[in-house]
Amino acid sequence: MNPIPDDPRAPAFMLSLHDVAPHSWPLYRAFLTELEQEEEGGELRCTLLTVPDFHHYDVADRHPAFCRALRARQDAGDELVLHGYYHEDDGPAPQTPRGLLRRRVLTHEGEFSALNRGEAARRIRDGLAMFYGQGWRADGFVPPGWVTNSDGRNAIREAGFAYRTDSGAIYRLPDERRWPLPTLVMSSRSAWRRRLFILLNRWRMLYYRNAPILRLALHPVDLRHEESRQFWLDTVRTLRQERRSVTKRRWLLEQSRLEQPRAVR
Repeated sequence: MNPIPDDPRAPAFMLSLHDVAPHSWPLYRAFLTELEQEEEGGELRCTLLTVPDFHHYDVADRHPAFCRALRARQDAGDELVLHGYYHEDDGPAPQTPRGLLRRRVLTHEGEFSALNRGEAARRIRDGLAMFYGQGWRADGFVPPGWVTNSDGRNAIREAGFAYRTDSGAIYRLPDERRWPLPTLVMSSRSAWRRRLFILLNRWRMLYYRNAPILRLALHPVDLRHEESRQFWLDTVRTLRQERRSVTKRRWLLEQSRLEQPRAVR
């Protein structure tokens, strides 16, 4: 039984699975199965950040079993989010030191960091068409690498999404109301990075222990290394005892309702 009441004012956490695609789904499926077989803790809901054509080689709707699996997760209460289209920064090369830092040092995956408005809108439109063709809903949009430019943000807003997120917040659309999202994220590509980020994340869990929401941002590479995979398993187990498990859409709806003024009688 969940020790946390199902109350929008109770603390919550989001389990956000990035880069969901046919090639990465077996890692996530095994991870979720291990957690869901455990009897302790409350229900586990997750937000699946799904890529229609990962790096131009992994087209989601060419894998019927994958598509059915995500539809089943959605029907059971999980949320699917459009996570770019290719998840690859194939826009014009950066021309400034800031652009080089954002697009070549901090991430190489910032697909929406340099697209013009028309191209950003086209990729969003094509991604939504694939979602709808599979019976998937898409209330939110998360740009790959959590980076986007003003043209991309305009295209996201005009597409009719309920929200978007970046590395530090969730934004309700279209009014861009911002709520901070304290986030745990790993860098798992080397042993020393994994050890460093485990320590950093443990500190962040302590620092944000009283925050109303905590986001766990998992990537497939995290689950390919035992130490980072075990960290995420332990973290989810701990939070299931302390916080409600919510999707991004549910948490946004709760916060929006809490802000509504009560009617005067």
